[in-house]
Parts: sequence; structure tokens; C-alpha cells
Amino acid sequence: MKVNAITLRPGNVLERNGKLWVVTKSDIMQPGKGASVIQVEMREIKSGTKDNVRFRTQETVERARLEQDDYQYLYEGADGYEFMHLETYEQVVVNGDIIGYPKAFLQEGMKVVIESHEGTPLNVQLPDSVIMEVSETEPVIKGQTASSSYKPAVLENGERVMVPPHIDAGTKIVVKTEDGSYVEKAK
Repeated sequence: MKVNAITLRPGNVLERNGKLWVVTKSDIMQPGKGASVIQVEMREIKSGTKDNVRFRTQETVERARLEQDDYQYLYEGADGYEFMHLETYEQVVVNGDIIGYPKAFLQEGMKVVIESHEGTPLNVQLPDSVIMEVSETEPVIKGQTASSSYKPAVLENGERVMVPPHIDAGTKIVVKTEDGSYVEKAK
């Protein structure tokens, strides 16, 4: 499917020179004179080779057609992360590198969307946010609540996050899976 280069975002998969490339970073650059360009950092899926490419913003690129299926996360095995297809009950193992940083927020039974190309998993989309319990945090120091300050906390999965002063250990909070940032206190 042909798309304008300006619409490329991280996670998009392109077909280029007979290979599949996943976009890891994209920046639109507007030079002093001349047309705008988009700088795209890509990683070749099979070999892991990285490449930086500049496209004119009006240029069209070939985006790969991906199948999207619903899966349920089962467990972390020796070879990777096990997922089960919700309709066919087939199991698939996905390497942690494909999932990336959000793998820290995988929870048993979580429903995810796996994008694949010709049966090969390329991307795992977790829900936008998850509810996690704060396992430890520093106590509040009186007098520091006048400004909007945050304090470090450790979640049940070992990830560090900055939380408001009123959050204590044992409190459940909502965390963004994309970057691990605090959203709100869980209701």
C-alpha cells in the first residue's frame, strides 16, 4: 500500500529493496530554503541492520500489509514470550526484542494485538495503560508539597516510575505502557 512519507511513524513497516524495514524513529526537518524532508531511522527485520533515509515529504513509500490478530499473553519461556491466538488457540513465541520496552508491563492473561507478515510476528501492541501496584517508595518530606514535585517509586515488576507525593507503597496506579510514566491513581 503506497503512503506519503510524511505519514510514517515509529512501528510502521515498509517494503524497500525487497526487504521489510520497521521504522524506529522519524523526524520532519524544515531547512531554511527548499522543501521539507522526513528523516527516518529504520531497522531491517530479519538481519537487524539499521539505516537512516531521507524522503521528500510528498514522496510515496510502500508500506507492508500486516495481519493483525488478537492474542492472549501466557508466560515468559526460555525462547521468548508465549502468546495464544484467541480464536484458533494456536501458540506463538515472540522474541523480547520485537516487543521492546513495554514487555516489562506484560501481565498473565493480558490481551494484545500481534502484527505479523506472512506468519512472522513483527510487532506486539499492548494496551495503552496497565494497573500496577507500587511496591516501595520514599516517604513524603513535609514542606515539599507546595510545588508539584514527584518522588521515585518501584513497581511490582521492578520498574522505576515518578509518582506524586500522596502515593504510598501498596497503592495501585495506572501506568502508560509506552514509556512507563504515571497516569493516575487506580480507581
